[in-house]
This record gives sequence, C-alpha cells and structure tokens, in this order.
Amino acid sequence: MSNSYFGEIGAAIKTLATGMKTTLKEYFTPKSTEQYPENRKTTLHVSARHRGRLVFKRDAEGNSKCVACTMCEKACPNGSIKILSKMVEDPETGKKKRQLDDYRYDMGDCMFCQLCVNACNFDAIAFVNDFENATFDRSQLALHLDKEVYDGGSLPNLIEGGAPITIGKFNTQTK
Repeated sequence: MSNSYFGEIGAAIKTLATGMKTTLKEYFTPKSTEQYPENRKTTLHVSARHRGRLVFKRDAEGNSKCVACTMCEKACPNGSIKILSKMVEDPETGKKKRQLDDYRYDMGDCMFCQLCVNACNFDAIAFVNDFENATFDRSQLALHLDKEVYDGGSLPNLIEGGAPITIGKFNTQTK
C-alpha cells in the first residue's frame, strides 16, 4: 500500500506528525540561559583542560625554557608558530648556541591540537584555558610569546577553572 498515492500521503502525514511532536515538546519545556558576561566573574566554570591559548612557561625570574629548537614549529600542522633565532657565542664555554629572537604564535590560524606542546622537549609552552580572545582586528591574534608575560587571564582563578563546579546546578536563569 505504501507504493500507492494515498499510502505516500499517509507516510508524509506520519512524518509531519513526528516532527511536530518534537517541536511542541521543546516549545513547552522551560528554557535556561547562561548569564554571560554578567556572571562570568562569579559563577562561570571553565574546565582546566580547555585549550584556550598558548603561553610560555616561565620561572620565578620570568625566564622561559625555550631554546629555539623549532620542534613546535615543525609539529604545527597549520604553520601557526614561527620561530626566529640566531647563533650566539656563549662567553663561558666559547661554544655557539641558538638564542631565541622572536616566537610568533598566530592564534587565528591555530586549531588548538596541542601537537606543539607534545613536541616540546623542554616543557617551555602550554595551553591555558583563557577563552576570551575575541577581537575585531585579526592582527591582534598574532602574539609574540617571548615578549609578553601572561598574567593569568581576565577572569579570577581562571587557570584553576574559575568558579567551583557544582554537579547538577548550572549558572542559569530560567525564563
């Protein structure tokens, strides 16, 4: 019967009724809205594993561990990392060693795959969960990690995950 004209009309009505059932069910369920950016400093929780941006790891004196080996640049599938270095002579040993001139990271091209962090043998770079990187000018997404000192982001306790997470309770307001 499904091959007949009226059988096809019946199948179409059945499909339409299934879609309308789903639509009506969602229409009458209460909606919740995340109160962002109003409550982001008090109740927003961001997972500590979230990859938001790449930063240099620095010691207490502010020195980075990067030796300009270019392993991260080679591992990056998009070419988001460009490293400029020069060879300088070490005054203590008299041997030449590589010195970092510029570490350019283009966040606009990055796909946050973390291959650069995995390739770094010196544990010099890491992803942090700072996600507020929106800008109107694409050129502001090109960062020079060797020249900037990351201060921990715009939200309090962001690196630790922001506000403590409560299972079963959301930062929402029912409308």
